[in-house]
Amino acid sequence: PEAVFDLRFYRNNPQPFCSLAKEIWPGVQHSPTLTHSFVTLLEQKGLLVRNYTQNIDGLEVLAGVSEDKIVECHGHFRTASCVACKQPHDGTDCQRKIVQDTEAPTCASCGNYVKPDIVFFGEDLPARFNRLLRSDLAEADLLIVMGTSLTVAPVSLIPDMVNNNCKRVLFNRERVGNFKPNKKQKSSGNHIRDVVEEGDCDESILALCQLLGWHDELLELNRSKQLQLA
Repeated sequence: PEAVFDLRFYRNNPQPFCSLAKEIWPGVQHSPTLTHSFVTLLEQKGLLVRNYTQNIDGLEVLAGVSEDKIVECHGHFRTASCVACKQPHDGTDCQRKIVQDTEAPTCASCGNYVKPDIVFFGEDLPARFNRLLRSDLAEADLLIVMGTSLTVAPVSLIPDMVNNNCKRVLFNRERVGNFKPNKKQKSSGNHIRDVVEEGDCDESILALCQLLGWHDELLELNRSKQLQLA
């Protein structure tokens, strides 16, 4: 399956990627979850510095997170460009060709294949990642990590890069990274720095919002962003 996201493979045979992309294209079959809507709620309440995501499904944006408040570390489907000359290509046309025709668009300038602007193996992360990360880390007083294996660098390193006074919370099916719940750390003023809530993210977020008094807001926001599938 990794070959599907290999740039050299795509240049020679884009069909496997097109078949996969047709199934996962944002806004076609899948709706935002409660966890996605929680990120939107954080922004609406003025609490979100930035949302760094490794997801390429664009569900955070579909949930209502402003593009300015998100760093899609592995890219997204909203825009497209040529794999050879990098000429931008209309994102709507790219979606039509892949979703409706299951074909890769071709570049009007050089004739090579066009793909959505998601990061393939062999490509750099978006410049936005490096441009914003340092200042965002300095501003954050709470880091929330949700639904991740925390194994793919450099994004997996972010929890270790926040300052020692920054509290860290993990919502995940299992503990990942170096989170140390219930352990006081001298580096954070001899206070407990980490909280880990293992289990389903949506269930955990719903419980948290119940405690915060945001329960109804979260549900209504999520309902308003559900796709109306035929």
